[in-house]
This record gives sequence, C-alpha cells and structure tokens, in this order.
Amino acid sequence: MLELLAPAGNLDAVIAAVQNGADAVYMGFGDGFNARRSADNFTRESFAKAVRYCHIRGCKVYVTLNTLVGDREMDAAAALAQQASDAGADAILVQDLGLARVLRAALPDIPLHASTQMSIHNLAGVEAAAEMGITRAVLARELSLEQIRFISQHASIETEVFVHGALCFCYSGQCYMSALIGRRSGNRGACAQPCRMQYSMGGRMDEYPLSLRDNCLADYLQQLADAGVACVKIEGRMKRPEYVAVVTDVYARCIHEHRVPTQEENDRLALAFSRQGFTQGYLLGEKGPDMLGTRAAEPDREAEKMFTAARKAYADGERRRVPVKFYAKVQTGEPVMAAVMDEEGHRAVLTGPVPEPAQRAPLTAQSLADQFAKTGGTPYYSTGTESRIDPELYLPAAAVNDLRRRLITGLKEERAALPERRSLPLPLRPEGKRYFADPALIVQVHQAEQLTQELAALRPAYVYVPVEILDSDFPRLAPFLEQGAQVAAVLPRVITDDQAEDMHAMLSRAAENGVQEALVGNMGHIFFARRAGMRVRGDFGLNVFNSFTEEVLQQAGLVSATASFELRVAQIRDLAKSIDTEMIVYGRLPCMITEQCIIRNSAGRCNCSVPNNLADRRGALFPVLPAFGHRNQIFNAHKLYLADKHEDYETAGLWGVRLMFTTETPRECVAVMQSYLGLTDYRPNGLTRGLYYRGVE
Repeated sequence: MLELLAPAGNLDAVIAAVQNGADAVYMGFGDGFNARRSADNFTRESFAKAVRYCHIRGCKVYVTLNTLVGDREMDAAAALAQQASDAGADAILVQDLGLARVLRAALPDIPLHASTQMSIHNLAGVEAAAEMGITRAVLARELSLEQIRFISQHASIETEVFVHGALCFCYSGQCYMSALIGRRSGNRGACAQPCRMQYSMGGRMDEYPLSLRDNCLADYLQQLADAGVACVKIEGRMKRPEYVAVVTDVYARCIHEHRVPTQEENDRLALAFSRQGFTQGYLLGEKGPDMLGTRAAEPDREAEKMFTAARKAYADGERRRVPVKFYAKVQTGEPVMAAVMDEEGHRAVLTGPVPEPAQRAPLTAQSLADQFAKTGGTPYYSTGTESRIDPELYLPAAAVNDLRRRLITGLKEERAALPERRSLPLPLRPEGKRYFADPALIVQVHQAEQLTQELAALRPAYVYVPVEILDSDFPRLAPFLEQGAQVAAVLPRVITDDQAEDMHAMLSRAAENGVQEALVGNMGHIFFARRAGMRVRGDFGLNVFNSFTEEVLQQAGLVSATASFELRVAQIRDLAKSIDTEMIVYGRLPCMITEQCIIRNSAGRCNCSVPNNLADRRGALFPVLPAFGHRNQIFNAHKLYLADKHEDYETAGLWGVRLMFTTETPRECVAVMQSYLGLTDYRPNGLTRGLYYRGVE
C-alpha cells in the first residue's frame, strides 16, 4: 500500500497529520538547512517529543536537510543530522551532493532520501542517487504518469511523488530567480516566490504567467500505486495544522479504501486551499495555460468552519489506534503472566498478583478479554486476548486494569525506543588540486549564429555548444577547431526517459564528428554522455556549493565542475578544488527552466523564433528562450559582467572562466570577449555583479 507522507511545520501539525492517518511526516529541524526556513521548524526538545509521539502511533518521521551547504556550514549540518538520528528520525532528505556524501560516511545506518531539490527526472538520475547510498528518490513534479511508471518499475530504490499542494514553476533545485532578484535563494530555503508575482508577456501587467494552480492527484492514487510508487507526498509545511488535517484525512481514506474522493471530499480539498481550482496537468501530460491560477485574497468563512471542526476532531482524543493483542497465563498459586504485542513485534511482558480462589464469579477468558479491551484514551485497540486460565480463580478488576495500564505503558516505551546506530567520524575535507594562475577562457553559445570566424579568431580554449546545434550546424565549428579550441556538447538541462534515444542519437553523431566532451547539469545526465563515449564536465545545475560536492563529482568520473553562481568569490576561492573548477564570469544567468512553454501560453501559439521577454512590475525584461523538449528557460534581465574584476577570479584557483552568451548578437559576443582579453574597455548595458560579492540568504 502507498505510504502517505504529510507535512508538519510544528508540533500541532504533527498531531493533525498523525491523527488523520499519515504514515509518515516530514519536518524541518533546527535553522538554516531545510527548504522551508520560515516554517516554525523544531528545536531539539520539540523534535524528540514529535518523534516519540509519532513512533508510539506507528508513524515515521523524515527530517528535511534539503538545502545547499557551504564548506564552513558542513560540520553544523552534520551535527544536526546526528542529533536527528540520535532522536530516532527514520530518514533524512538531502539536496546537497556533498552533504549526502558526508552523512553516508558519518551516519551509515540512517536512510537518506533524495529531495525533489535534486531535480531527479529520469531513471539514470534515480540510479545515480542509489550509487550514492540513497534509498529513496523524490521525483520531479513535472513528470507524467507514464514517465513515473517507467522510472518506478525499473528503479533499484523506492520512488516518491508529490500528489497535493503548491507547484513550483521551475524544476525544483534549478530555480535561481529569487536569489538573482533579491538574494533569497530557493536552494537555501529562503525563496521569495517570484513566480507568484505579476508579469507581462507583451500584454497587461495584471497577468500571472508563472503562477501554477495547486496539484491534486487524489483521483490517481491507485494508478500511482500500480506504477510502483512507494510513497505519495502532500506539500505544505508552511500551511496551518488544520489544513494538514483536512488534506491528510481525505488522502488517507482514499488510499486505505482503494477509491477516489467523493464530491464532498473534493469540495473540502478546494475549500482548504486552491488557486482557482486544482491541476493534474503534469501527471496527464496536459501542459498549458489551464494549469495557471492565483489564490483569492479574502478569507473564507466556510473554510474557517471546516478548519474549526477539523481541529476539534484531532484535538479531542486518539483517532489513530494501533492494533495489539494481549496474552495471559493465570495459574493456581503463581503470579499472573501477561503480555501485549503489536503487529511489528514490539511487546511488553510483566507479572501480576497471585490469583485468589473464586468465592463467586470466577475469572474467565471472556471476562479477562473484556477488561483488557478497555484501551480507550490510548493509541491502541485490542484485537483479542489469548489466555490460559485455571478454573475457579479470581482476579480483582482493579488488578486486571493495572496490568493493562502497565502493559500499554511498557509497549509505548518499546515502540518509542531509540534505534542503535553507528556514529563515525566525519570524512576529511578533500585535498585540493594545484591552483591555476591563468584560467582557460571558455565561451558558451546559445545560438548557431554566435559561432563566427571573428569569435574563433580570439582563440577561446573551449567552446560549449548545445548538442542540438552540433547536430544541425556542425560546420560552424570549423574555424574554432582550426584555432585549436576544444568543443564540448552542452546537454539540455532536462532529459526525460522518453527523450533518451533522441539524445543518444545526437550525442553519437557529435562523437562521430570528433566531439569528445559533454557538459552536464544533472547527475542523471552523466549516463547519456558516457554512453556516447564522452568525457564529462559538470555544469552549474549540479549546484556545487562545497568541496565535498566537488569530491562526489570527481569520484563519479567528471573532469571538471562549475562553481555555483550563488557562492561569493571568496567562497569559490576557498573550495578545495579536488577537481578542475570553472566559474561563470559573464552572461545572463538562468533564472528558471520550466516544463511550460510560456510563449505558447501567452500568445496561443509557439512563436519561439522571435525575441520574447517577461516584464516585471518595474519594467525589467527577462528573456524567455526555447529549450529542448519544448520547454522554456527564463534568463536574468541583467548581464553578469566581471571583466574589470579579473584579479578576483584570476586568483581564485580556477581551471577556467566562462563567458555565457544567450541573447547577444554575434558582434556583441566578439566585443564581450575582447573586453575580457583586455583588448577593449567595452561594457554592456544593464550589467550586474551577480551574487559573487553579495552572496545569498
């Protein structure tokens, strides 16, 4: 049966989830290392209390440490994980590849789950997580039922799918918009939700082209179970406990009763929270403007009535009851032997008083079972009593009741007992490579027209080219190859399993043309490059935020990595660099990669051949460019420019620095590269220093 995983932003929400049928809850612990930093989260004391409450009632507890972690934060993050493990947490969710590496080494006995922030969207991504010692992968929300089925039925570890709640417009773990606009990083748990703001795509400013309706897959739970999914997840750690109660109750009933929700239950879900209704667009492969929606601002009185009733229901007593069976042996002249056992094998055994000879009504199996069954007010109910009773013996009702109470107390302690787990030393910080005094100059193009003889004449060491352009316009690379430049194929940021063969064919043709390297931004894409016989370089999408992540990539066979552009220059300088490291020093940085085609949603047709821009309320224009698989990428309104800061990055120990061209004309590409070579003092309009000097929250 599907495991139902519910959110818990505080202890009240834990109670709401458990009492309404959650099989597991997920929660933040401590500050700074989970993707909902503004939730209440849990202190050491409240977390231990929550774990005990859950385990007594048969509910698991998963801890979210699913943010990027800097080198100087690694010890604190590992200590937090240690505390969670010691308190009995059942698993830890992680995003950061380096943190996963550290925890797997230091805490080998607690399961690790790959957060949706890892951007896992194909089978190879799941298997890459499995190779890291992860036991469950939370799949990207954008996948269709068929894609989920393919992954789940072939994966070597469990899969988990979000079934209810808010949808990010961008693939989770790949959104940098909040950070680039206001330093609040979604990868650090501080997202300001810019996708919920107003924008214009050439129309009026009252549009919300990035605001998706909430997901609701309650009608498809059986299909997900049949597809091989292990766990379904409700989003909402920022939501109130009453919301958690209502939504969890509906999903738990549907799962346990193998049915779809009733109309009344659907109405309750909508009343609890929706944005102009719900969507199943991604699951059904029906993307488009019908998935968009906004939340009404005014409070709903009917919702408050429902929430009040939900709160009363879960606060008034035990709705969550664990089945147990009692055992007793009552023999003449010997103390009573009694036991209780749950279905998982936990048990409590104790002795009672010596029974007396019966003066009137003797103790019977039925009367003993009736007394043991009085478990009201506890998290347990009796499924029966197995007993051996000598005839004509008597036990006072008070003695039987005392036995029952002590048995239940003992069983509670058994169920709440902390697991025995190893705690090993933290792995040493990786050793660094030699520092490069003169980093290689790399150019990356987005359009075939940017590959000009004039750009080639400036002799970049490397040229990063989208694999689609290599497939359609390879002759344009001739002048670069003549100048000795190395060419690397840039893989799309998203490659689903149904696109795998097309990608393999393109990479194979590139390899036949002499391309020997590929740039990948997802752990699941390493497979595609290796299958084509190419060496692998790591792109920004791998979110290299610490030295341990670089070590993970080095051990995975990559030859280089790209430092996260959410790091400050000083942090990049401090990376151990166990692998060749590059830094993006010019270009429009990517804000989002989305499964939606914003252009078609807005214009009603695919008009990708002409420039498209997303305008915010201040008039800033964010270019929207087509991406592989009829997806869109949104790029920053301002161009990163660091040519006049060359001393900072040239002393950072980098193997390479990258100029990333997107909307630039061929002439602009040449002018930019000339400025970075010190040949001119050209500066683009609307420049930014990015986050390299400001950092992120």
